[in-house]
Amino acid sequence: MDLTTYVRNLGREFATLAEAGGEESRALVERLTGPLESAIRMALLEALSAAADEITRDLAPGSVELRLRGRDPGFVVTQAPAEPPANPTDHGATATDGDFQIAEDGPSARINVRLPEQLKAAVEEAAAKEGRSVNAWLVRAAATALQRSERDQRPEPSGGKRAKQSLTGWVR
Repeated sequence: MDLTTYVRNLGREFATLAEAGGEESRALVERLTGPLESAIRMALLEALSAAADEITRDLAPGSVELRLRGRDPGFVVTQAPAEPPANPTDHGATATDGDFQIAEDGPSARINVRLPEQLKAAVEEAAAKEGRSVNAWLVRAAATALQRSERDQRPEPSGGKRAKQSLTGWVR
């Protein structure tokens, strides 16, 4: 979605309003047009993001995400799964192991994450290979990591202690 048309239309509206105020008003609008374009673009992105969040709440368990490619926003719509969960109390859980459970369709919270550029590119590539959004891929990866962590912290079952076996050394 190209926001340039909308930003330019608002600039034209400001210019039209400035014409009514005379030469000083027109000069002021011309000086402010550049800085205003950035503010207008940011306000439009915030409005689109808020709209995507509102639609996602109404569309749950499906979702709508706003993604930026350069300066251009785009929407990604994720449909709700076609089949209901097998267990009615499961509600789309992605990671279950004993008492540990994370639901993908529950309430969501937003965080900002700064990733090294190479890691970001690798995450985007992995998400694309799975046909998922980056957000969905990161949620699944975090849930899996927590599930593994939970499993690793559990004591061994009493009955037979498993010894860890490892070999180190050189081979010729």
